[in-house]
Amino acid sequence: MTDQATQPSRALFTVRQFSEKHPAFPLAGLRHLIFLSEERESSNGKLPGNGLKESGAILRAGRKVLIDEARFLTWLDQQNQVATNAPIARPAAVAQE
Repeated sequence: MTDQATQPSRALFTVRQFSEKHPAFPLAGLRHLIFLSEERESSNGKLPGNGLKESGAILRAGRKVLIDEARFLTWLDQQNQVATNAPIARPAAVAQE
């Protein structure tokens, strides 16, 4: 047996297919996340990517962009964990009451 036979197949989707399967992620929104996944230059210097590429959720084959469903959803869970663990900033007027 080869290694490929023992590994489970990965669920890879084009951006359009992923958007159709998961309507919570519109096509334009996914493309925006993919754009933000790479480090980029701005007038303020280099801006880091959002971690989507590093998570392995985005694969490129020539011009084709594929999304690994399991890794994308894992990345999303990690983003949600970071957001929910952040302290909530309360206005000073509310904090004194």
